[in-house]
Amino acid sequence: MNSEVKYNTKSPAVKRLMREACELKDPTEEYWARPLEDNLFEWHFTVQGPPETDFNGGIYHGRILLPTEYPMKPPNIILLTLANTLVVLSSTAEDGEIEVLISPNGRFEINKKICLSISGHHPETWQPSWSIRTALLALIAFMPMSGTGTIGALDYTPEERIVLARKSRTWECTNCGKIAHHLSKSPSKPATQEEVALIRQIALKGEESSLEKKPKGENSLNDDSAQDEHLGAASHQRSTDTGARVEDVPLNQTVPVTAGDMSSRLESYKNILICFLVAAISMLVYRRLFLI
Repeated sequence: MNSEVKYNTKSPAVKRLMREACELKDPTEEYWARPLEDNLFEWHFTVQGPPETDFNGGIYHGRILLPTEYPMKPPNIILLTLANTLVVLSSTAEDGEIEVLISPNGRFEINKKICLSISGHHPETWQPSWSIRTALLALIAFMPMSGTGTIGALDYTPEERIVLARKSRTWECTNCGKIAHHLSKSPSKPATQEEVALIRQIALKGEESSLEKKPKGENSLNDDSAQDEHLGAASHQRSTDTGARVEDVPLNQTVPVTAGDMSSRLESYKNILICFLVAAISMLVYRRLFLI
């Protein structure tokens, strides 16, 4: 990073990013990350594809855009890796071949913010204790997972991803040079318990498991059946409870009178008394007017 660029060293974000830059100055076989020479809040990174997956041997490069409120707010992650592929259209074509740009990572769209639980798409799940290293480990761990229908995700066949992983090693960044030279042979330090827990919970927004991807009609049928079973069980339970309450009271046992029952009885007595008084007054008035 350019030492001539001035930053407010009292800023929590600046202090944190400078500390992380020192911690990440030595690359590993899994990842490499550096802030730009003139911008501490934009980093470039390179990660190795996870072993024993379709991305094994691939090298993927991207940007990390950090907010001024970091680490209280999450970063945004963007993949940049792009390759030039020559596609021959026809042997009779005038030029013979044309150059077509494709995304050689086979996992994420380029120049588009990735929707991860540790990215700006999900500020509600971000934790200030997480770091750029945490984000890189999470990105590596997530690459082999399915991301159908999610923002920034691509689904290629395993064969295509293997080919694209091999092509990704030749890509060069205009700022960082050839990305294959960034990683070292040194293994990275073991992940902390917090990082391991995070990696296990990583998920793209809107990702669904295979069990959740049932046809709507099937789900509706299952839901209706489950609802019928639930209602039937509830009805049976109510009947059982009522029967139990009736059977639990012996015939010769005095049923206790509740406060509600007593209030109802008093109200009935009051109404009878009022009717009696009205009748008596009516009789007196009648005798006064007609019998005297």
